Amino acid sequence: MNGLGPGEIAALLGGGLVAGVVNTLAGGGSLLSVPLLVLLGLPGTVANGTNRIGVLLQSLVATWRFRGKGLLELRTLLPVLLPVLAGSLAGASAIARVDDASFERLFGVLMLVLLVPTLRRTRASAPGPGFGRLASALVFFALGLYGGSVQAGVGIPLVFALVHAGHDLVRANALKVAVNASLTAAAIPVFATAGQIAWLPALVLGAGFATGAEIGVRLALKGGERVIRPLLVAGVLLLAGRMLGLH
Repeated sequence: MNGLGPGEIAALLGGGLVAGVVNTLAGGGSLLSVPLLVLLGLPGTVANGTNRIGVLLQSLVATWRFRGKGLLELRTLLPVLLPVLAGSLAGASAIARVDDASFERLFGVLMLVLLVPTLRRTRASAPGPGFGRLASALVFFALGLYGGSVQAGVGIPLVFALVHAGHDLVRANALKVAVNASLTAAAIPVFATAGQIAWLPALVLGAGFATGAEIGVRLALKGGERVIRPLLVAGVLLLAGRMLGLH
C-alpha cells in the first residue's frame, strides 16, 4: 500500500471511529478494523501490527478522559500492569509460533461461558470477590499474552477480570482502556521491528480510533452500565461466533 485514495481514507476513518467507540464501551472493535485493513490490501500479519497504532491512540484518549472524570486511580492499576506487560511482550514475540486456530476456538467457548455472569449482574455496586495474588498474576499474564499476540476482543475478558477483581462495571471499563494502552504500547515495538506496521494507514485509522474513543467515553459517562452492558454482551457473542468459526 504505497498511498491512500479518498475512498480508502474515508473507509479507514469511518472504520476506526466505529471500532474506537466499540472498544471504549466494551471490546471487539478490532474484529472490524483488522479485516478492513486486509480488504484494503495489507497482509494479515501487517494488518495485525498496523491496527495496534489505532488501538494505542484510542486507549490513550479514553484513559485521559476517564482519569479526568476520577474513574482511574494509579494504585488500582499498578498491580495489574506487570503481569499484563510481561504477557504482552511474550505474546507479540511468539505470535508466529502460536497455533491460533486451536486457541481461538477454546477462547470462543470461554467467552460464551463468561457471558452467564455478565447477564446475571444487575448492579455496578456488586463487585466480584477478587483474586488471590498468584491467580491475579496468572489471569492478567494470560490476558497480556492474548492481547500482545492477537489483541482483537481482549477488552471483553479484561472487563470480566477487573469486575471479578472487585471493580464495578463502569470503573472496570475505565481501567480496561488503561491496561489496553499499556499492553499495546509494549507490543508495538515488536511489530515495528518485524516490519509489520504500515504507518500511513495506521495513522489514518488511528485518527478514527481516537475520535471514536472520545465518543465512547461520553456515552459511557452518560449511560453507565445501561450503555456498557448491552454492548459487552453483543461483543461476547460476536467474538465467540468469530472464534468458533460461526461466520
